[in-house]
Amino acid sequence: MNLPDLKQYRLALEKKGAFCPLTNVPVVKEGLLNVLPEAGERTGWPWTTETDPSIYTGRRNWPKITIVTPSYNQGQFIEQTIRSVLLQNYPNLEYIIIDGGSSDQTKEILQKYAPWISYWQSEKDHGQGHAINLGFSLASGNYYAWINSDDYYLSNVFHKVADLFIKKKTDFVYGYGYSYHSDSKEFELIKVLPFLDFFMKIPSLIQPSAFWSSKIHQPVWEKLNCSLDFELWLRLVKGNKRQLIKAPLSVATVHEDAKTHDPKMVAKWQEDHENIWSAEGHGEVFEWKRINFLNRCRMKLYKLLRLI
Repeated sequence: MNLPDLKQYRLALEKKGAFCPLTNVPVVKEGLLNVLPEAGERTGWPWTTETDPSIYTGRRNWPKITIVTPSYNQGQFIEQTIRSVLLQNYPNLEYIIIDGGSSDQTKEILQKYAPWISYWQSEKDHGQGHAINLGFSLASGNYYAWINSDDYYLSNVFHKVADLFIKKKTDFVYGYGYSYHSDSKEFELIKVLPFLDFFMKIPSLIQPSAFWSSKIHQPVWEKLNCSLDFELWLRLVKGNKRQLIKAPLSVATVHEDAKTHDPKMVAKWQEDHENIWSAEGHGEVFEWKRINFLNRCRMKLYKLLRLI
């Protein structure tokens, strides 16, 4: 598996003008809602409401959180993504956006929110994995996450996550999430079972609802097109302490251009599957039937006991 050297990525970005460590998102005691660009006719979270900044007053030194957003031609969604990060009003936040040179309104939106973004660029890259790695090469947070430009966080998520990292001394925090079906305008709650090492080969985690310690971070495998997160969890989480939040943390927008629902991406998903379980990746799995059978039993048991 050929993984990039993030130090080399960082050096290249510094030559282009990035100054590390990056500047944090500005903190406003009363919250950022009244200083961000106006929401227009849109209402609710994250347009006309914000996380109450007073929830952070109980602790003086909150750990730094770095959020990376890879982006390409998602101008109809990315403003919602940006506001859902900024309006957490988290007091120690680094926000990085790597856009692949979008041809829609994305760049104008990034320029509009530039005063509140630690670093952003909009130029051609080598795909989503490359963009994610570029972003994390600049990261200086204690805890990391990435959220795609057509997804968004729910209110008060960073406080919940940071508080759990501090109290439980854990390496990985994950939670439930919503899928928002743009055609029907309906929200679907997606729950996950505890993420156990034995069942890691079965995709289950909700990518925008996952956060991890910078100490365990590893680069994304850029050869993959769709299963970037799943493959990363196989390397990142195994053997490390983790904690489940039994509540939704994010919303993933289901639309016709999303990789998970685009028929044109079926071949790419299959290609990723073959790469992950190749000799170059994690090797062939011989116990698929046993793992799937036991996982079905586990799901039935959890539902029977009302644990999910």
